[in-house]
Amino acid sequence: MPIYEFQCNACGHRFDRLQKLSDPDPSTCPSCGAPQVQRQLSAPQFRLAGGGWYETDFKKDGDKKRNLAGDGATSKPAESAPAPAPAPAPSTSSGSSD
Repeated sequence: MPIYEFQCNACGHRFDRLQKLSDPDPSTCPSCGAPQVQRQLSAPQFRLAGGGWYETDFKKDGDKKRNLAGDGATSKPAESAPAPAPAPAPSTSSGSSD
């Protein structure tokens, strides 16, 4: 079951609630009792990491597996490139031609 985040528009109280997709959202704030509760958009609490999902993860062993995340899904250490040479400082000449 997903965890949803809610906020009361009257008092600003924020709270989380574990509920089914089919459950109705709470209508009153548990802190002040005002009927001004609104669901908030929030980031998921997990991250999928690794080589990615394979198209044939649940197919027969003889089938070829193909990475659905693409070629860039595998994480490789970054290659270090040589640092560029610093740019020459602009010359300031004190001579003036009149």
